[in-house]
Amino acid sequence: MSGVRHLYVHMPFCMHRCGYCDFVTLVGRDGEHRRYVDALLAELELEREVLSEPLETVFLGGGTPTFTQPGALTWLLNRLPAAREVTVEANPETVTPELAALLREAGVTRVSLGAQSFQPRLLEVLERRASPDDVRRAVHTLRDAGFGNISLDLLYGVPGQSAADLDHDLAEALALAPEHLSCYELEAKPGTRFTHAWGSELGRQAEAMEGYFERVVETLVGAGYRWYETANFCLSPERTGGRDLRAQHNLGYWRARDYLGLGVGAVSTVGGTRWRNAPGQSGYLGTIEHGERPPREIELLDDETRARERLMLGLRLDEPLALDRSLEGALDAAALDRFTQEGLVDVVDVSSAVRVIRLTERGRPLGGGVTAELFA
Repeated sequence: MSGVRHLYVHMPFCMHRCGYCDFVTLVGRDGEHRRYVDALLAELELEREVLSEPLETVFLGGGTPTFTQPGALTWLLNRLPAAREVTVEANPETVTPELAALLREAGVTRVSLGAQSFQPRLLEVLERRASPDDVRRAVHTLRDAGFGNISLDLLYGVPGQSAADLDHDLAEALALAPEHLSCYELEAKPGTRFTHAWGSELGRQAEAMEGYFERVVETLVGAGYRWYETANFCLSPERTGGRDLRAQHNLGYWRARDYLGLGVGAVSTVGGTRWRNAPGQSGYLGTIEHGERPPREIELLDDETRARERLMLGLRLDEPLALDRSLEGALDAAALDRFTQEGLVDVVDVSSAVRVIRLTERGRPLGGGVTAELFA
């Protein structure tokens, strides 16, 4: 197995666990940061043979990677393989001039800030520690350090949020002129303390999601952003001197490319096999420190599963998806014909040997439902 060019590194440490979060996180644990980083680097060596260097992308996600102690974070960044795009997720309250300089000097090219909202009362509902001023300050600090590729995350469907609140958040985000915006529906997992606290209001918000989504798309496209993936927008190349500001790491996922994930709970997909590291830190550290791979769940992906995933992910993009024999076999011909006649799907014969498919502008807002019905 070889040829993997996308690397994900999971940094689980956080100052505080937000009520809606379902990622693998660990609160505090300052004294364990360096030990965990050493384990990550050891796991990297165990899996090095699957990578084809130089890499296209490296992505540090979490958790809050920028909550990691500076010495441990520097040690990690300086020992990861080189890549054209190196993204680090950050919570705004962790961004200081010293941190921004650390990231810049370590070769980070892109920072993704979890803003979520610019409304203090909504941030309180989300249990976020950063204030709107912290978000603004973080963006300006990163700019001062020389970062020219900043992404902001926003959530909609937050309990207590109105359409006017969403308009306010979008306006505040646009005022900071980020190169990239990710706008997600709030997903609260059943049974969490967040759903217990806000269950009825989450139900009301679910009914408003379609309208929120249309508002996001209309506003950001109108502001000159390319709606390149269902929930993701970047400045158009005409406004950036031809720079492609799409999140290249995530494009690797959406194009069903292989990727390697390191750390507790991290997922990898390599050569038709998917594995997920167990979420427990003690088991992870213990096995790695004995020179063994961490405990994992392993799934073998058959051709049908891989074809369905390629369709499901590829149709999230604004670019056409080439249809090969396996993808053709995964499509329901009657559903495809119906959606084509309804103007929701385009299928184009590029040549005698190549057909491509993509959702139309009408079909993209209905993407999940359309894609589900397209499966044979």
